[in-house]
Amino acid sequence: MTANRTPISHVLFLCTGNACRSQMAEGLCRALCGDRFDCRSAGAERHGLDPRAVAVMAEIGIDISAQHSKTVDDLDEEIFDCVVTVCDRARESCPVFPGAVRTMHRGFDDPPRLARDAVDNDEALRHYRCVRDQIKEFVLGLPTLLDAEDGIGTPGLDQPS
Repeated sequence: MTANRTPISHVLFLCTGNACRSQMAEGLCRALCGDRFDCRSAGAERHGLDPRAVAVMAEIGIDISAQHSKTVDDLDEEIFDCVVTVCDRARESCPVFPGAVRTMHRGFDDPPRLARDAVDNDEALRHYRCVRDQIKEFVLGLPTLLDAEDGIGTPGLDQPS
């Protein structure tokens, strides 16, 4: 990191309904990188916190049950250093955030959609666990990705012009 670059500190995870993927990303970021990032999540819409997301996060010792589903409009004009879209629909409709130094897209499958045809809750939870683990790997690499001196050419990293 160059001496004149301000470290990323305020990160927003953005998804369509702020029910599952962005909520898991917020919880994981807070638990794994809380000393580095102030994490939030929001959606284009408010779908409510997905109970299965809460359950699979609890399995790894992260309690997101006190988090709540919110929209971008609920953020009270907070300033974010980085906005990470975690689904393609959010990427397509991502609003412009004042002061956002970087925007990044890392799409993850939608656990409720994957679990739609599950024969039972155990099978449904397997889909949630898989996506949770993918998000965890992404979050673990986030400090290194954001510390890159130049985001140009870094997979998944877009910088506003």
